[in-house]
Parts: sequence; C-alpha cells; structure tokens
Amino acid sequence: MCRRLIPLLLCLFLLAATQSGCWSSKEIEDLAIYTGLALDTGKLTKAEQELEEQGVTYSKRDKVTATVQIVPVKHAGMEKQQGGPRPTPYLNISGTGDSVLEIFRQYSIRNERPIVGHHLKVIVVSTELLKRQSMEQLMDFVLRDNDIRPSTLVFISQGRAEETLVSKRTDEIPSFHLRDMIHGQKRTSKVMDPVIISELDALMHAKRSYALQNLVTAGGETEFSGAAVVKGDTGHWIGTLSQEDTECLSWLTNKGKAGAIKAYDQDDEPMTYEMKAMKSKIKALVDGDVISFEVSIETEGRLIETWSSSSDADSTEYTDKVGRIFEAKLEKMMEKMMSKLQKEYKADVAGFGEALSIQYPQVWKKVQDRWDDTFSRSEVRFKYDLKITDFGSFTE
Repeated sequence: MCRRLIPLLLCLFLLAATQSGCWSSKEIEDLAIYTGLALDTGKLTKAEQELEEQGVTYSKRDKVTATVQIVPVKHAGMEKQQGGPRPTPYLNISGTGDSVLEIFRQYSIRNERPIVGHHLKVIVVSTELLKRQSMEQLMDFVLRDNDIRPSTLVFISQGRAEETLVSKRTDEIPSFHLRDMIHGQKRTSKVMDPVIISELDALMHAKRSYALQNLVTAGGETEFSGAAVVKGDTGHWIGTLSQEDTECLSWLTNKGKAGAIKAYDQDDEPMTYEMKAMKSKIKALVDGDVISFEVSIETEGRLIETWSSSSDADSTEYTDKVGRIFEAKLEKMMEKMMSKLQKEYKADVAGFGEALSIQYPQVWKKVQDRWDDTFSRSEVRFKYDLKITDFGSFTE
C-alpha cells in the first residue's frame, strides 16, 4: 500500500508544480493594450516634427500614419477626482512611416509599456489613404500578426480615421463605441452587416469588389453614413454609397430585416412604411454568352406614420393606393443603387457573382476573372411585392 501511495503523491506534487503559473506570462499592468487602430495618409504629429528638427529620425517615407487607442489599466474603474476633471479612459498614440510594424516598434522607444493587440476591436482606414495604397498593402501586417484576432471589425472613414477614435464624452472608449454601434442593425438597414478581418482576407484573395461601412465624424460625434466601395482588382477605394443605397444593398443581399421607406401621398404629405419582414432572391439566367438576372423582393410591414387627414386612411382602397406609392419608391431607390454599381463604379458588391457561381458554376469559371466588367453589362430585372398588413396602434 505504501509503495503505491508514494508514486501517487509524487505525481500529484509534480502536477501542482506545473499548474502554478505560465512561464511566459506578463502582468497586464506591464502591457499597453490597444483596442482601436486607425490608418491615415502620412502626416507627422507635432511631437514627430519637433523630434525630426532635432535630428531624431530613421530611414522612412511618410506614407501612412498609424494611430492606436490604448486602454490604460490604471484608468479602469477610476473614480472622478475631487477638484479636477475626470481623465479620459483611453490614450491615442500616433506614428508616421511606411511600415505599420516599424511604427509600432517606434512606440517602444517612447513608452514604457509594449503594445499588444490581443483585444483589438476595430480597424478604421481613411478613404484618402485607400486611394493611394491598396487594402492588401495596408492589411498585410494585420493579417500576419498572431496577436490580432480575425474577428476584428473593419470600417472606412470619410475623413481622417484618427478622428473616429476621439470622443468628447469622458466616460466612453471610442473603439468600444464603434464596435457596439453595429447593434443598430435591429432598427435600421442603414447599418450594414459588419465585415471582419477573416472575411476581408477572403474577399481580397478572391479579387472581389466589396462594400464596407462608412464612418463620418462631425462635432466630436461619429456615425455610420452609407458604405464605401472597394474595387476588387485594385484594392482601392472608388466611391461611396448613400444611406438609402446602403439600405437597398442590405435588402438585396438578404442581410437587412429592418428599416423604413418614406414617401409622399397625393397631397404631398409624408408617410412612412416600416418593414416587419424582407426577403429577396437573385436568379441568374444564362443564354449562350449573355448573362442576366431576375431579382424578386418581397416585404411586409405597417403604415406607421402618415400626415394625411384622409378619413379613409384604414380602408382597403387606401391601403392599395399607398402600397403602390411605397413600391414605386422602393423601385426608384433600387434603380438608383444599381445605376451606381453598374454604370458609375462597375463593381459588384451585391452578390450577383456569388449567385451565378452557385447556380452556374461552369459559366462562373469562365467570367470570374473579369466579373466586374461582365456585371456592369448584364441586365438586371426586378419584381416587387410590397404588402401593408396593419396600421400600427391608433385611437379614433
């Protein structure tokens, strides 16, 4: 019995010793965790300018400015100091050069804590930078870095991307705020389905055009405003879709289940249709070398607001009449969006190529290398079925 007990105790002792900690662990207080990354065209910060005037520089070209948002541990849970303003719960640090990794390493000669990207939430790229550099170039380091999670969200900024990581609210971390703004999808289709790094990698590898949520900053506030279109074969920004275009794109790709359509009645008074359900289907048609598409869109909803004083506002005749008005408005919105994609940008970001690859894989193989050009010349026909099922709650 004793002989069996001694080896067992020895094994338990060794097991406890190996589970006591991680040999490569680092205390969180010794790290600078960055939760946001903004990429802009190269513009030296004031500190960088002063350092370069003193001869403190290294071999580089000022092509990109990378800004990281650090969440200092010492600020977490800090109570408001008596007699003074509450400090912001984040710190933004910027560096300029032509290598994102080299810029990150330069932070190490300015700060006492090394930065780590295990908790990176959002990456924001400015349109101006994306005109000059391709998305593949800008995301190369991000995709290679094992610290950065593939679930990180990617956005485009209409102005300087670094401005989206600033907030006038002292109790808010902008990178967390940007991540949480996507919850607005439950209320409006103007908020797109988020694109994460792993999905972006697949789109870039396939040379497919795509759309990313666009950010606009004004007065210290940042909001979603339409979508940015990135050309697949070049990786450059080529244009922007409006908020209404973005709604149509969400409905067309079956990723938008909420939203509203505003139109005007026969008396030129506003009225609003609120969606309760939306379903779309893209059908590819192939006739020799001619490719076309039929799109069916079905939606049900309620007449949620009308400024009309008509006494028959809940009659079947009135319902049919305003239903046709809303359907015409939806058709007009879709035509405007498709005109931008096919004539102006010549880029398929609505999934028509995906539908063709599923329904006619052999045809897709022949045209996939020049798909955007083929898409721009393809006929797309729409069928709409809009139904008003109720009028909301009201008191007579």
